[in-house]
Amino acid sequence: MGLIKKKDTKKTEQEKVEERREEVLAKGRKFKYPLQWTRHRVVINTILITLVVLAMVVIGGWLALYKFNMTDEFLFRVTKVIPVPVASVDFENVPFSDYLMLYRSSMTSIERQSGSQFDEGSLEQLRAEYQRSALTEAEKYTYASKLARESDITVSEEEVQTEFERHLNIGGIERSEESFTKIVNDNFGLDKSEYERMLYLSLLKSKVETHIDDTANKIATEVEKLLAESGNDYKAVAEALGDKIIYQETGGLVDSKNIDGGRASEAMRLEPGQSSGKFISISGDGYYFVKLISKTDSEVNFVSIRVPFTKFNQQFDQLQSEDKITEYITISTPEENTES
Repeated sequence: MGLIKKKDTKKTEQEKVEERREEVLAKGRKFKYPLQWTRHRVVINTILITLVVLAMVVIGGWLALYKFNMTDEFLFRVTKVIPVPVASVDFENVPFSDYLMLYRSSMTSIERQSGSQFDEGSLEQLRAEYQRSALTEAEKYTYASKLARESDITVSEEEVQTEFERHLNIGGIERSEESFTKIVNDNFGLDKSEYERMLYLSLLKSKVETHIDDTANKIATEVEKLLAESGNDYKAVAEALGDKIIYQETGGLVDSKNIDGGRASEAMRLEPGQSSGKFISISGDGYYFVKLISKTDSEVNFVSIRVPFTKFNQQFDQLQSEDKITEYITISTPEENTES
């Protein structure tokens, strides 16, 4: 029996190798599972920290935009990437980036001159005024975009580029793209793509206004007819049409680079006594007709007729009266700033 037992307990070389392997694996498990547990904890903690940081960024961004009405460049860049709304118009979101772009384009040059021309109280009043006008303008652009989509009205990249190139030569001065974009950045705080965005919005709104404003189109046709019959007598046409149009005289030579909807620059292209024909103002507020009286190398004397667009603003005002415009920020009025 003893011999048999001894034979049974004798191990082969293969069995010894398997046993040794199991011992090594068993020792390895003592380190493997605690390490896995630690790794899981690191992953979980990392996710939790990331969520907390993300929540803080979201809350901080929300407070900066919607509570404190901050308008700095960093937030402008953020809203270009993250399309958050500043308001809604007839159930269409108004991009916060458009509002900040319009506001910054108005305030940049003023803030850069603030040390010499404006005290802090005046600056605060101007900020409130420009915030209000920028928000209203952004709302109008959004409404125009909705009407354009409904009427299949579009603005191509080629049209924007053509308008951009036209702006290069405003006032009869030929500028390089590089020099013009520097002027835009210095005066409006915008780069080329942002300036092109403003041109796109302006062109789209103008197209919508000309599409929907039957009254302005009829009056413009009437102006063309009367000018042809009177030999471009602008004053006679103005007397005939009365308050349907707006007649203006410069009364003398003015700078050809005047910011007047494009009338001065258009007049600069004409010869004395020549009429421009109908064109849409740069500001998109109506049709213009211009007649050059005289000019020098840098100044022009002209008369003009404007046929204002009214239909778009009437529809926009109707939306306001029906409470179909909701704003997500509160802008203090100039009066409130003065009182504080």
